[in-house]
Amino acid sequence: MEQLEITYGQLKGMEKGSYLLVDIRDDLAVSYGMMPGAVHLPEEGWEVQGKAVILYCARGNASKEKAAELRERGIMAYSLAGGYAGWLLRHMEETQYFGAGQAKEIERSIQKKFHKQLFSKFTKAVRDYRLIQEGDKIAVCISGGKDSMLMAKLFQELQKHKKVSFALEFLVMDPGYSPANRQIIEENARRLGIPVRIFESDIFEAVYGIEKSPCYLCARMRRGHLYSQAKALGCNKIALGHHYDDVIETILMGMLYGGQVQTMMPKLHSTNFEGMELIRPMYYIREDDIKHWRDYNGLYFLQCACRFTENCASCGQDAQSQSKRLEVKRLIAKMKQTNPFVEGNIFKSVENVNLSTVIAYKAQGIRRHFLDDYEKDMHGQ
Repeated sequence: MEQLEITYGQLKGMEKGSYLLVDIRDDLAVSYGMMPGAVHLPEEGWEVQGKAVILYCARGNASKEKAAELRERGIMAYSLAGGYAGWLLRHMEETQYFGAGQAKEIERSIQKKFHKQLFSKFTKAVRDYRLIQEGDKIAVCISGGKDSMLMAKLFQELQKHKKVSFALEFLVMDPGYSPANRQIIEENARRLGIPVRIFESDIFEAVYGIEKSPCYLCARMRRGHLYSQAKALGCNKIALGHHYDDVIETILMGMLYGGQVQTMMPKLHSTNFEGMELIRPMYYIREDDIKHWRDYNGLYFLQCACRFTENCASCGQDAQSQSKRLEVKRLIAKMKQTNPFVEGNIFKSVENVNLSTVIAYKAQGIRRHFLDDYEKDMHGQ
């Protein structure tokens, strides 16, 4: 069979307009960044008369299979070797690094252009939910994605204001990343001026062979390792980069798939690590504003650096792309077309719970039912 793969160097040598560059990852992965000039189209939009179709996924495996499938249908298709992660490494090598000045420019964008959308909402969440107190030492947990990297910059900006004295540790856990993925995280931290502290664990080895809910188990184990490392460094809090869209998606997911009303709390006491607390200072920040900040500064991030993504189990148009969170994200976007207030209404719904109209609820682990006091209420007792 004719060559299916094309290298990034070969792609650069092709005449512009002679090919269509297609990102075949799912919506969640694409939200973390795409190659310049790429499109994210349904498969029926790939057939372009007279043009080659260049496909890429996370690492280059799923796109190679899809290219072979398209060849059988008579479409001149190629897979980009190394996928998005491979391109990103090359892009970082080729793009000029401006030293501390680059980080300063990124900080200036937060202070000026994105002050209202990002920093103001960050500080509002800190005030509204009392997330930071005098003397806190906070472990800012960085996964390498756009959300946690922005959170680190916002914490640095907040610390400059000196209204409350607190200390920061920028913590990156390497649970078994490939050298390439770890390099991307380290390079982004360098460009952003974030002094990260990296520690290793063997979580990927522990969950790699598990078929049922490996991502859930991985997340729980990662949380425990982050708490443990943060506490060893003298921190009393860990900060995670969940944003407004994560919150409203979690509310709907609980209702539609879990049969319960719950939310992602802005802060929580740890049940396993005494004296430790989890905070979410990006609680009010919209994901679209994070993307705008990322693109304005010419930044590129990985969605996930885990081994499952490396093997392309979560890229391409397969069952994984139809995850519950992705389904809910699409549902909200569709509802917003006819009701522009739907996102705010979902967010406020868990702040306006009327217990007198609820069949049952739990408080401190104890289940309460409306029939418990129904007769008493009728007799005014």
